[in-house]
Amino acid sequence: MPRTNLHIDDDLLAAASKILGTTTKKATVNAALEAVVNREKRREFADWLKTGGLPDLTSLGGASRRS
Repeated sequence: MPRTNLHIDDDLLAAASKILGTTTKKATVNAALEAVVNREKRREFADWLKTGGLPDLTSLGGASRRS
């Protein structure tokens, strides 16, 4: 993985580290990036569900699971 030099706000980095439970700058940045990507994936999945992403399984019929 190539090295990258960044100017990062120390207060934001410290706050993110506390929230994420990380102990190094590298771990904090990587965890924050992962959190952003995962949040977007969840948002996209929720949008997919809202637009009818799942088929209507009630039309399949079959035995009821109720006792």
